[in-house]
Amino acid sequence: MRFEIVGKNITVTDTMREKIEKKLSSLDKYLIIGDDTVARVVARVYPEAEKIEVTIPTKVGVLRTEVMHDDLYAAIDLAVDKLEDQIRRQKTRLSRRHRESLAQSFLDEQAAEEGEDIPVRTKTIHAGEMDLDEAIMQMELSGHDFYIFTDEETGKISVVYQRRGGGYGLIETD
Repeated sequence: MRFEIVGKNITVTDTMREKIEKKLSSLDKYLIIGDDTVARVVARVYPEAEKIEVTIPTKVGVLRTEVMHDDLYAAIDLAVDKLEDQIRRQKTRLSRRHRESLAQSFLDEQAAEEGEDIPVRTKTIHAGEMDLDEAIMQMELSGHDFYIFTDEETGKISVVYQRRGGGYGLIETD
């Protein structure tokens, strides 16, 4: 990354230039920033504070921040912190945007692989007409966790099942 450091109402010293270049070079660990990328830094002095503006065009987008502080070196540190936050947010957005499509393609691929090899067992039952107590007794005798039957009172197909916490549940159809 190349640096273009400009001072408005201030002369940029070698110490300031080194500090700015060192701090902004640490952003390389977060992004792939090419050697031809130009980081533009403008340092300004106002009567009440000092301001630093940083603009870095990247492949992800333009990183830009402005920070005012009493001390220019503290402003540089705060600007780098803001840029790191922007990079983190941008990476999170990108990963979320692509995560759903990646997950869906993974599920589609997995379903295609498993869809051919999954044996499907089909069983036909006769839902006999009985009351709830008899259906519970038939479920207990069969050793299953559920039992399908036709309810004598309503004439509708229902399912009785054992609940994990104990007791029984009933599912009725419309």
